[in-house]
Amino acid sequence: MQAILDVGSGTPLVLIPGIQGRWEWMRPTVEALAKHWRVISFSLPGEPGTEPGSTIDFESFVHSIDRVLDASGVRSAVICGVSFGGLIAVRYAARRPDRVRALILVSTPGPRWKPQERLARYMRWPRVSSPLFLLRSVSRFWPELRVTYPNLGSRLGFCTATITRIMASPAAPSRMGQRARLAAAERFEDDCACIAVPTLVVTGERDLDRVVTHDDTLAYVRMIDGASFELFDKTGHLGIISAPERFAAIVSRFKSRAGL
Repeated sequence: MQAILDVGSGTPLVLIPGIQGRWEWMRPTVEALAKHWRVISFSLPGEPGTEPGSTIDFESFVHSIDRVLDASGVRSAVICGVSFGGLIAVRYAARRPDRVRALILVSTPGPRWKPQERLARYMRWPRVSSPLFLLRSVSRFWPELRVTYPNLGSRLGFCTATITRIMASPAAPSRMGQRARLAAAERFEDDCACIAVPTLVVTGERDLDRVVTHDDTLAYVRMIDGASFELFDKTGHLGIISAPERFAAIVSRFKSRAGL
């Protein structure tokens, strides 16, 4: 049986993790959101504690959310996808409109996403490339964290807490590479055209998100009818965990506007 996190009370919100697949990396986000929502989260198929031996594709992601909602006794929920999880959220909202009250996309790769050459090399040889990938991740995220945490002590404290969570729930490079290849083979324009629920698109600042291009995420504002946008200032790709209370405030404002 798939392990499901279910905390808080009120309107149910399903929080879908990014390409690393583990909900545990988002624990600060869960704790902040649970003050205002009933937060339901889970690890993506293929991760420890999920259904063994299942096919991993976007159809399986859709079915995994069905199972999570059914196991939680929830008929419909707000679906919030983070980064790669946003692609899953888009597909789910298009395929299961009766189960989606609203949609939140956070720093999500664009509907026509294709990997840059650096990432494409990682996708081909994820295990071999992992050490270099990790080193480059530090160089990508440090400028963002300098803005979010101007104080060095606070910045180092955040890094220590984050690394501790990552080490306790490690991601598998092979699964990350597989998910990236799946995303590169898909197109989400038709999904966007099917979405009719209130939708919020959230990105960090243009120069601070060095993982997903700011303009790629903004494409969802144009392609999903009635979608709104909110800038998550002083953050980049890590905003949901580096400034979780501010993220929860953004989501709560959307909740009020949408009457959820």
